[in-house]
Amino acid sequence: MTTAEITTIQDQVKALARERDAVILSHNYQVPEVQDVADFVGDSLGLSREAAATDSEAIVFCGVHFMAETAKILSPDKTILIPDLDAGCSLAASITADQLREWKAEHPGAVVVSYVNTTAEVKAESDYCCTSGNAKAVIEAIPADREILFLPDMFLGIWLERVTGRKLTIWLGECHVHAGIRPADIERWQDDAPDAELLVHPECGCASQCMAFGNDRTHILSTEGMINFAKASPKSRFLVTTETGIIHRLNKEAPGKRFEAVSERAICKYMKMITLEKLRDSLRDWKHEVIVEPEIAARARGAIDRMVAIG
Repeated sequence: MTTAEITTIQDQVKALARERDAVILSHNYQVPEVQDVADFVGDSLGLSREAAATDSEAIVFCGVHFMAETAKILSPDKTILIPDLDAGCSLAASITADQLREWKAEHPGAVVVSYVNTTAEVKAESDYCCTSGNAKAVIEAIPADREILFLPDMFLGIWLERVTGRKLTIWLGECHVHAGIRPADIERWQDDAPDAELLVHPECGCASQCMAFGNDRTHILSTEGMINFAKASPKSRFLVTTETGIIHRLNKEAPGKRFEAVSERAICKYMKMITLEKLRDSLRDWKHEVIVEPEIAARARGAIDRMVAIG
């Protein structure tokens, strides 16, 4: 699309949102033109909290399906729309509620900690949820004598073992985008950009390798952690090891600094399924509504509330 066409559709989106009393939420990995028209841009849990706090009757969630489900869990009385129902998540799809129930049966008495990148049904079978930003605090809040089942991201689990010193029983799931960032990508940037700060998401398969560098230029951070770090840092060049969509927000929030993707291949096809046209059509045609069964939502809300109580 041309710049003029993008602007025209963005104007249509804004007008429809006003008319429908809807708030538009965009994840950090969305395409730039969707981020630019959103009322709030952030990570999945931060956006769900924005959804819960708004006075608007409806939320259009520009992200993947589990994120829209989380918003519905936290805002059961609001209408939650997602512009494309097929916008899924390879990590969330790596474990089902039935698989989790079987796993729990094999480990009676274990505490289940589920990363927020899971379906509502999986959250409902969990004791705690966590995000990449607060997973360490959640693990450390659980008594040392309790076995912990951590799911579904094995790389985040391995990183948590290293930073907490706890032995976890880890589900072998992965995000196809973060798993695709290879050690060779990191090694190349270490050689080619010795002056840059390295920002690494803990879902990356290379996160443990990055920790082993043992230097003060390597930082394991959530997406919001990356934004906050870059804004506060006096440094001017950053290598970003996560989905490339976040580069757009980094450039907006920390102008004048240089941000480069460690891997240009780190693109989530599911995140990119949400387009500006689909966002407009969602508002215009009032589709697609996200539904979570009340009993599932109530149980899942318990796991989220226990996480929030920790901080």
